Amino acid sequence: MKGHTRVFAILNSDVQVKPATLMVSKVTVASSRYTSILMGSVQAGIANGVLDAVREGIIPKKKANDLGIIYSVWLDPCVLSVPEGQIDHAGLFAVNREATVKVIRKALANEPDIDWLLKNQETVTHYFHQLGLDGKI
Repeated sequence: MKGHTRVFAILNSDVQVKPATLMVSKVTVASSRYTSILMGSVQAGIANGVLDAVREGIIPKKKANDLGIIYSVWLDPCVLSVPEGQIDHAGLFAVNREATVKVIRKALANEPDIDWLLKNQETVTHYFHQLGLDGKI
């Protein structure tokens, strides 16, 4: 599908998490294998991370039906170069679950705050931009 694919984070085909979470891929999804990985282990990790954030009280349970999350997802297209059967799906699930809880915790704690951002704007290095500057991409 051309453009940025959007789907709700689900535990299974008919079990959507709360708060409703709209996943938006940063990559144009062009292959069924990529789609299966993104909508499998990655989506499951994100869905479980959202529920973990509710369970931990980061997102108040009483607000779960009132809030919505837009989640920008990055799955490196190079994952397709890993031979079939050798992708670490448990690892993809775990890293996305953990990252989801972390990003929700930071967002709801207003981290980083605007003062920190303004103070550190010139010292924070964007990883991929730096790779470009270094001639590595």
